[in-house]
Amino acid sequence: KQWYQRRVAITAGDNVEDYQRIVEAEWTILYDKLDKMVASGAKIILSKLPIGDVATQYFADRDIFCAGRVTFEDLNRTVKACGGTILTTVNDIRPVDMGLCELFEEVQIGNERFNLFKGCPKAKTCTLILRGGAEQFIDETERSLHDAIMIVRRALKNDSIVAGGGAIEMELSKELRNYAKTIHGKEQLLITAYAKALEIIPRQLCENAGFDSVTILNKLRQKHAQDCSGGKWMGMDISSEDIADNFIACVWEPSIVKRNALTAACEACCVILSIDETVKNPNSNYQAPNAMPGM
Repeated sequence: KQWYQRRVAITAGDNVEDYQRIVEAEWTILYDKLDKMVASGAKIILSKLPIGDVATQYFADRDIFCAGRVTFEDLNRTVKACGGTILTTVNDIRPVDMGLCELFEEVQIGNERFNLFKGCPKAKTCTLILRGGAEQFIDETERSLHDAIMIVRRALKNDSIVAGGGAIEMELSKELRNYAKTIHGKEQLLITAYAKALEIIPRQLCENAGFDSVTILNKLRQKHAQDCSGGKWMGMDISSEDIADNFIACVWEPSIVKRNALTAACEACCVILSIDETVKNPNSNYQAPNAMPGM
């Protein structure tokens, strides 16, 4: 909603009493709006527009918290959590337009102050405050947290899951190696190379955790080579620095994520293999001679 400024022009010949009546009318309109907000029973007032000092002191004297210049995104999130409606006028404020929360408090966290709404009846989300010693750590933590939340969201939307920690990659690698033995010709080399490439995922997980990748991969190959049904979910366990049944350990990944990752990797490989020749333009490295002195 746009903010329109209204101005009243007063000439030098006008009466002083007329100017005083205009000023009093402005104060009357202001206090009339403030009285209506107080009469509604609200204890917290949020506004997208700035709130002046007079209104702030008026609310403070009546034990009412007010905040101005609240972003539209924060207002929407507050409405979704506490209920109520974003109003454009103070006339005819109904109880259904009011939001509810059990506790509201202003907390000092670090060098900033935060307004916390607790016990919201319609809240289905929460706010996470990240703190760290450097901006790079905060950015990396935010990315990791966002990835974890998106994985959980995808798992809730798609009920098909597989064990993580490199378990599904090792099982696919074993199946592809067994399938390659039944094929004659060059296709066997392609399938074997694909099976070997899948082992990069658990190997990289071991290196990121600081484990011996050779030992872990040998244990995983031995477990997945067994015909027992429990061996197919064996993957890397960071807690014990060994291998474990990650399906029982609740280390899960949505099947659609793995399917999309394998599809994207295959498409990227096909694009690279389709490039049979690289053409280089020698003129792009040509440098013009320097100008003559004095030119």
